[in-house]
Amino acid sequence: MENKKSGGKLDPGLYCFTAIAQFHGIPADPEQITHALAIDLRVGMSETDMLSAAHSLKLKARAATVNSKQLTKLPLPLIVGMKDEKFAVLAQIAEDSMAAQLTDTKNDSRRKIKGSGRNINSKFLILPPNGGPPQVMSAEDFQDKWTGRVVLFTQRFWKEADRKFNLKWFIPTIIKYKKPLLQVLLAALVVQIIGIFTPILTQVVIDKALAHHSVSTLDVIVGGLVIIALFEGMLGIARNYIFTHTTSRIDVILSSRLFRHLFALPLRYFETRRVGDTTARVLELERIRSFLTGTPMTALIDISFMFVYIIVMLFYSTTLTWVVLGSLPVFAILSGIITPLLRQRFDEKFNTGAESQSYLVESITGAQTIKSFALEPQLHKNWEGRLSNYVRASYKTNLLSGNAGALGQLIQKIFDIAILWFGAHMVMAGSLTIGGLIAFRMLSGRVSGPVLRLVQSWQDFQQTGISMKRLGDIFNTKPEPTLDPSKSRLPSITGDVRFEHVRFRYAPDSPEVIRDVSFGIRPGTVVGVVGRSGSGKSTISKLLQRLYVPESGKILIDGVDIATTDPSWLRRQIGVVLQENFLFNASVRDNIAVHVPSSSMDDIVRVAKIAGAHEFITELPNGYDTMVGEKGEGLSGGQKQRIAIARALLHNPKILIFDEATSALDYESENIIQKNLKQITAGRTVVIIAHRLSTLKSVDKIMAIDRGQLVEYGTPSVLLKKNGLYAYLHQQQSGDET
Repeated sequence: MENKKSGGKLDPGLYCFTAIAQFHGIPADPEQITHALAIDLRVGMSETDMLSAAHSLKLKARAATVNSKQLTKLPLPLIVGMKDEKFAVLAQIAEDSMAAQLTDTKNDSRRKIKGSGRNINSKFLILPPNGGPPQVMSAEDFQDKWTGRVVLFTQRFWKEADRKFNLKWFIPTIIKYKKPLLQVLLAALVVQIIGIFTPILTQVVIDKALAHHSVSTLDVIVGGLVIIALFEGMLGIARNYIFTHTTSRIDVILSSRLFRHLFALPLRYFETRRVGDTTARVLELERIRSFLTGTPMTALIDISFMFVYIIVMLFYSTTLTWVVLGSLPVFAILSGIITPLLRQRFDEKFNTGAESQSYLVESITGAQTIKSFALEPQLHKNWEGRLSNYVRASYKTNLLSGNAGALGQLIQKIFDIAILWFGAHMVMAGSLTIGGLIAFRMLSGRVSGPVLRLVQSWQDFQQTGISMKRLGDIFNTKPEPTLDPSKSRLPSITGDVRFEHVRFRYAPDSPEVIRDVSFGIRPGTVVGVVGRSGSGKSTISKLLQRLYVPESGKILIDGVDIATTDPSWLRRQIGVVLQENFLFNASVRDNIAVHVPSSSMDDIVRVAKIAGAHEFITELPNGYDTMVGEKGEGLSGGQKQRIAIARALLHNPKILIFDEATSALDYESENIIQKNLKQITAGRTVVIIAHRLSTLKSVDKIMAIDRGQLVEYGTPSVLLKKNGLYAYLHQQQSGDET
């Protein structure tokens, strides 16, 4: 296996992972894996990258440190960490007597030695990462080179893609950290058990030590209470540390999955939703995670020990226990009344919050337009209106939630008074001691407290339900296929493009934007696309990139339907320059090499020269290391456009799209690009979408689009003679220029 981009050998980790994937019947492509995981080949594929790649390829993987004895019991093949070459594939382990057989079967990496006969005196069949023949190593040699690290792989059934987003979506991640979460649960359990002794010891102090003036008994019991308090405190600190550490790791995993899924969604998802609304939905993840990792465990312990405390209370007084139990249906009725109202309030609060956040993001993005037209007073007034709606909704929600909490506390206090009243009568009647009454009161607090928390938890559950609904808009949207081995990957495209009866509309109930369009572009041809505004020119370019999926018809590249190809791989074969290109807040070098970060400086300079950008870049304060600012604000429009062209050329695409790339440029910047256009388009299939026909002087053919239909297709000279749409547009612009 070789890296086709560099012409050299693959990174050791990437080579080993690809070999493991192929063993499991997955035709993994090194280039696709490198792109999907953003692997910097100068650093190499790490264990973490392997685990992520395995997840993408529907494999179950785990990295671990093992000893020699454990290694002999692991399923093969697996990847081992080596001191000299970083990684290697361990294919087989056999006894000394079988060493000769290994060399005869060394090309069959699927063969495994079964049973428990493998031991440290065995021979090891290694697939080196340099692409050389398999090697048989003695146990001693293997031990000298092995780091002790292994990465295990197994196949698994994959149902996640078909799973609808709900609370079950979080369970696998939470189960992954079940051990520390169970430790937290155990610590809470111990605290609850200790909590039983405090009321009992308090009763002993009052009824025994105080009644009999026994100082020694008092000292012993108080000492015991101090020890219990210290133990509770230490357990609380340990529980808090484990819980915080674990939930932070869960947050990282869940947030990473959300981010990965969000940017795997099709372009139409982002085009039909406001940025602020999407941001608000993303922020709901923390609320859901907080509820799932905290509330269920607390509720489980509360409910379990509530019954334990009730049993203990029955030993003190059946009458008082019934008084406590009488509060439970009252709390249930309160929760039943409040819940539907609270759910409605939470929904309203989210909608108004998302509205105000969207408006804020929109206003900040359009700051230049706002300043240019002096729209500050109008924007401020609109913002105040949206903010007041959010504050009003938040006020109603907090008021209802606060009133529910206050009513719950009022109910608790009423029943506490009832316990005190009935208990005092029992003390005066001699059926209960003073210490017993105080102990019972403390135990009743251990019951009513959890009930109040359960009421609050039910409110949190309602809010979590709203959050699930909002976040489900992201997760229930089907993503584009990524890193799918079943999708075709052409070895090397030539740039032959063909549309066959392609139709497209934005939504099922919307009119057709592209109507039965068919055409072919031969490799190396430069085609100009013209038409009136809104005719569908840019839509054709997005269909070619598979940013949009046609309603019917086929789009073929080199005779292969792009619907059967991996979208990510397809887009890496196409270079795109837009009218407004987004530059990241990074250096010029990083912006040019953004999708090929391992590019050499020579390659970056080469494409910058072709794009006519090298001269102005060298005049910048720090040359290629100059920071361009947010969205490239530190550069002029022409400079940003030339950097975008260099970026599009860096990975040497066979298909290049210029979508109104020069329409907003000044004549000097356009002339620089036109001057280098022949070098830019050399050896490529180029599609130039333009309003300004002067941009299309050197094209081979013209494609005229009108109302979503291809009305003309031919050489410029032939189309001018036909006196059709192209001739009309040419005449209009020629008249304007004169």
